[in-house]
Amino acid sequence: MKDEKLQKALARMGLGSRRQMEEVIKAGRVSVNNGPATIGDRVTQGDEIRVDGRQIKYTAENEKRRRVLAYYKPEGEVCSAKDPEGRPTVFERLPKLTHDRWVMVGRLDINSTGLLLFTNDGEMAHRLMHPSSEVTREYAVRVLGEVTPDIARNLTAGVMLEDGMAQFEDIKEGGGEGVNKWYHVKLKEGRNREVRRLFESQGLKVSRLLRTRYGTIALPKELRTGRFLELDKKDINTLTDLVSLRPRYGTGLHGAAKEKQERIRNKPLKARRADSRGESSNAKPKSSASPASRGSRNTRDRNDKR
Repeated sequence: MKDEKLQKALARMGLGSRRQMEEVIKAGRVSVNNGPATIGDRVTQGDEIRVDGRQIKYTAENEKRRRVLAYYKPEGEVCSAKDPEGRPTVFERLPKLTHDRWVMVGRLDINSTGLLLFTNDGEMAHRLMHPSSEVTREYAVRVLGEVTPDIARNLTAGVMLEDGMAQFEDIKEGGGEGVNKWYHVKLKEGRNREVRRLFESQGLKVSRLLRTRYGTIALPKELRTGRFLELDKKDINTLTDLVSLRPRYGTGLHGAAKEKQERIRNKPLKARRADSRGESSNAKPKSSASPASRGSRNTRDRNDKR
């Protein structure tokens, strides 16, 4: 059975990036078969790996089923596993895994909504998020004010933010009336609040932000707020091709799980939203008239149906 480098295995299992895992190994926090680990050690099926004394369930890369979830994040949920303030988190709605964990691909701030991807493949998540991969993210953004041609040129040419240059790959009008107008934007990185900060650099305020696509995966039309769908083999392989990862045997859904997913697609579950106490609510939120977030479809119509 093929072995692999320890730091790569730990990153693939979702414990952090390879660089972070190298630092953890250097700090003496990792052991393999009851002995201290070093950078470059190789592991295989049957090895006992511990991090900070906790045993890590190791499964060879080519034997682990690669899974990906598409989740429709509502406003009010935090993109972290736990929140010290007790606010609801995006992980609370996900299915439980045995001897495995979900790794979030990218983040959305608490006031943003839309597509979040989760995978049990840490290496895949790392590649999808890394700036060198230049994976395109798409957003529908409601802005207080008008994006003039000069502002649009500035935003696509590049703006100096506090953490370096940033720019949209593309920006298009999305409709709207009065002072609130919608725009569709694309960018190839995911720095903290980057979309909002780019508009703020031009004196504009974002009042709503919805992520509609991450890489090759668009927000499924049948997906309701606060719900998830598991991607099939075809969709997962388009993502792995995007970041030059080899396909894996057993990828995606099989058997009863696949049949259940098809039932959900044909008869979507009701929307769920998080209130301030972290409880779910199916009540419709207040919203103003809002233009298309996808083609000619109205964003308010999308939310009413969700």
